[in-house]
Amino acid sequence: MTPQVRIERYSEALAERLENPAAAPAPGEVVLYWLGQAGFIIDLPGYRVLLDPYLSDSLARKYAGTAFPHRRMMAAPIVPEELLRLDLVLCTHRHTDHMDPDTLQALAVRFPRLPFVVPAASIDEARKRCGVPDRRLIAVNAGDSVEVLPGFRVRPVPSAHETLTINAQHQHEWLGYVIDVAGVRLYHSGDCIPYPALAATLASLAPQVALLPVNGRDQDRSGNGVPGNFTLDEAVALCHEVNIPVMVAHHYGMFDFNTVEPQVIDARASLESAPQFEVHRAQQAWAMRLLA
Repeated sequence: MTPQVRIERYSEALAERLENPAAAPAPGEVVLYWLGQAGFIIDLPGYRVLLDPYLSDSLARKYAGTAFPHRRMMAAPIVPEELLRLDLVLCTHRHTDHMDPDTLQALAVRFPRLPFVVPAASIDEARKRCGVPDRRLIAVNAGDSVEVLPGFRVRPVPSAHETLTINAQHQHEWLGYVIDVAGVRLYHSGDCIPYPALAATLASLAPQVALLPVNGRDQDRSGNGVPGNFTLDEAVALCHEVNIPVMVAHHYGMFDFNTVEPQVIDARASLESAPQFEVHRAQQAWAMRLLA
């Protein structure tokens, strides 16, 4: 069943928006806000969750003076100190734009009981990046089904970034998450490209909304340590193949060497517009309201 979808634009800062009673999620409603790159807020009446938040300039400092300096094209829409409540953070893999120590450690200090869902394959890295004891880490692997909060279930699936990487303990280093909450089923692929079993895996889980990266890949980036993602065409094709009715394109507009032009996404969204399938571009000052 396709959830009801409503897109809203707003003019206030994201921190103000989150605390505005008039913008609060209604009972049974899930609201998505984009944080840039692959990051999202999942806001509900009972919970607030961050997914792959990159809210610092740590990569610009790390790669200053290199061929890919990782300077931000968009400012972080919110910083950890501006969040008044937070119940959970999910990280799909260990790359810094998805598991950022500057962001995660600031959140861990601000919210002393905050748990972090992380890939079991990267648990050692997660300890360092989150800076928390193991009791605050929820280590997951593909095939698990974990109710991480009451009524908030996470089912990790393998991702290929650009390859499927599995360690000696049969743990996948790159994950996507299928999230069940309030009657809505979301799929966030993390960083991923198409691979043979992906469509069948997703078809068995039947997500209603897919949050997919569309910055693509090429030899220049891959050969310089920047593995890529779906092209826009591949992301749309996956949704058609699996019959996912709502797609949100993201992972663009952060770094100038690793993006796609917004108008290209918008043109494809217009082309794909149909009652049974819709494409949206995640944007700043943009909220997607979902109701089962």
